[in-house]
Amino acid sequence: MAADAGHDGPGGGGPGDGAGPDAGAPQDARVQSQTGAQVSLPPHSTSERRLRSLYRGLSTADRDTLLAFAEFLAGRAAAVPTSIPAPEPIPRPEEESVIRAMKRLSATYPMLDKARLLNETSQLMTQHVMQGRAAVEVIDELEAVFARHYQRLCEARE
Repeated sequence: MAADAGHDGPGGGGPGDGAGPDAGAPQDARVQSQTGAQVSLPPHSTSERRLRSLYRGLSTADRDTLLAFAEFLAGRAAAVPTSIPAPEPIPRPEEESVIRAMKRLSATYPMLDKARLLNETSQLMTQHVMQGRAAVEVIDELEAVFARHYQRLCEARE
């Protein structure tokens, strides 16, 4: 990898390389991108020191890539909804299999973490398949499970 002219990396003598009079002084790690977004870490944190050390060792192109990724992560965090969307009701057909009900309920409640539903829903599915429990009963309970998890999610955000 060729050295970049004006690169502030190791041995470059640039700001933040530890070669100046403030080399041992604690600093607030702030990285400003070309778009003006800033990433700030608490002073003295282990992750800050590690990130700063890694950043200093990168080429200019790799630094730009790291900043672009940090901007992406910051934008993704800002895109997290502050309120929980309402369920998107899909009418229950008269004749519905348990599998189709699971798909319908997953589409009705897209905001729910399916992994958190797995234990209860798989138990109900097993009761239907292995023990012959009626599909209508299982679907009624599945609807209650999804509604209950949605209610808990809403209460947790309050």
